Amino acid sequence: MSGPVSTVDAPDDRADTGHPAPPCLEVTEGREATVGGLRVRRSLPRRGRRTVGAWCFADHMGPADVTENGGPDIGPHPHIGLQTVTWLLDGQMLHRDSLGSEQVIKPGQLNLMTSGHAVSHAEEDTGHYRGVLEGIQLWTALPESTRHGAADFEHHTELPKADLDGGTGVATVLIGDFADLASPARHDTPLVGVDLDLRGPATVPLRPDWEYALVVLRGAVAVNGQPLEPGRLGYLGEGRDELPLEVREPTRVMLLGGEPFPEPIVMWWNFVGRDRAEIDAAYDSWARMDDRFGRVESSLPLIPAKPPHWRRPGNGD
Repeated sequence: MSGPVSTVDAPDDRADTGHPAPPCLEVTEGREATVGGLRVRRSLPRRGRRTVGAWCFADHMGPADVTENGGPDIGPHPHIGLQTVTWLLDGQMLHRDSLGSEQVIKPGQLNLMTSGHAVSHAEEDTGHYRGVLEGIQLWTALPESTRHGAADFEHHTELPKADLDGGTGVATVLIGDFADLASPARHDTPLVGVDLDLRGPATVPLRPDWEYALVVLRGAVAVNGQPLEPGRLGYLGEGRDELPLEVREPTRVMLLGGEPFPEPIVMWWNFVGRDRAEIDAAYDSWARMDDRFGRVESSLPLIPAKPPHWRRPGNGD
């Protein structure tokens, strides 16, 4: 779900972005948090690994039991400098934003919101769905060329799919290009996000000039005998043209990759910027509720924020 990011996840130091590495499996522990009404496992950002390509955030939400009137319960909150990519394995939830969008998302569908200079949104129960909710929300950092632009929202009901070698799984391309497939979803930097639904060992094609990571949602995979389970980020580095995955049980795993992001970023709360001054300006706009972030037609209360830690007495987090 949407944020918030704090220095527990990664310092706001621009130098902590993390540099591309040769082929590897660098396993980093995530952390559990509660966002709105859901438990999440956050695997990105982590200390020393801020981005993978332009990907800068990954929250695996649920599985959780929700009702018609009780579910995500994420009230209106602001974003700058990023895209939110929402993908469900089970269940339904409702997206509302300051553009006037109101969209229920279901498994196999993609919600993509581009914040540009500023947007606000809420994530709510649908008013009719009762059952299990599970999915992942991802963020991509926007490049300099588009991060000050207009906000936008897309909903995609059909995404390209391909059988993996030997029929051991199916790849669904959420965003970007994978093998011979291209998602219709907008992306502002060279990147890819793929849901791998695996039933056995598979070899996945990669680009050697991109860096990649794995986020396991269900089951487990192994790379060169090294296991990776839910709740961890498996950073793969760059320099591979394919990735053999060892799978012994039904597994769902997200493959995230892209051209290494060229711009150091600062992340705090629900904002992705380039320096603290940008974060301060966004925080001040939200705190005084000026017109920058618009209004969301939601019955949920707005989510407030404490001042950034560098503005608090003692400079604590």
